[in-house]
Amino acid sequence: MSEDDIIQEMLLNEDNDDQLTPKQRKILQAAVEMFAEKGYASTSTSEIAKRAGVAEGTIFRHYKTKKDLLYSIAVPMITKFAAPFFAQHFVKHVFNDQYSGYDELLRKLIHNRFEFAKENIPLLKIVLQEMAFQHEMQEKYKEIFSENVLPRFREVVDHFKEKGQIEDYPTETVIRLTITTIVGFLVTRFIIMPDYPWDDEQEIERTISFILHGLETQS
Repeated sequence: MSEDDIIQEMLLNEDNDDQLTPKQRKILQAAVEMFAEKGYASTSTSEIAKRAGVAEGTIFRHYKTKKDLLYSIAVPMITKFAAPFFAQHFVKHVFNDQYSGYDELLRKLIHNRFEFAKENIPLLKIVLQEMAFQHEMQEKYKEIFSENVLPRFREVVDHFKEKGQIEDYPTETVIRLTITTIVGFLVTRFIIMPDYPWDDEQEIERTISFILHGLETQS
C-alpha cells in the first residue's frame, strides 16, 4: 500500500465516513512532506498551509491542533507499519504460511516489509522521528504488537527451536534479534544510506544469512 493509498484509505476523521476533501488531502500530503523533511517540532502550521496552497485557518477547521494533524498521519501509519511486525494483515500474509525453515520465513517477512517501506518513505520517517517523543504512539505500537503479532511470532519461533533449526535462546531474544536486524536493514537502506548503490536482493540474502548464522544451533 502506497503513501497515497494510506492517506485516502486510512487518514479519515473518526467521526466522518466520507472520503477526504481535496483540501484535506492537500493538507495531509503537505504535512507528510514537511514532517519528514524538518520533523514535527520544527514544522509550523503556516509552512504546511503554504505548501498545501490553503489558508492556515483551513488547517484548524479540520485539525484543532498541530498534534491532531500529526496523529491523523502517524497513528494510521503505525497501524500499517505495525502490520509488518504487528498487524493482522501482516500475520495473515506472513505467519499463516507454512515454512520448511526459518530462512523461508525471514525471506517472506523481509520482502513484505521492504516493499512497504519503499512505497512509504516519508511516512516511515515521521514514525521513526516521533516515536521516541510521543507517548501515545509508543502505547499504540506496544498494543498492536502485543495483541496481534507477538503470540504468532512466539509460535513460529518455538516451532523452529523444537526442530533444532535455531539455537534454544529465550523466544523473546530470538524475536528481538530478528526484528532489530530487519528494521536496521530497512532504515539503513531507505533513510540513512538511500543513495548507496545497493544490490537489494543480495542485501536481503545477506541479512537472512546474518540472522541465521547468529541463531543456528552449534554442532
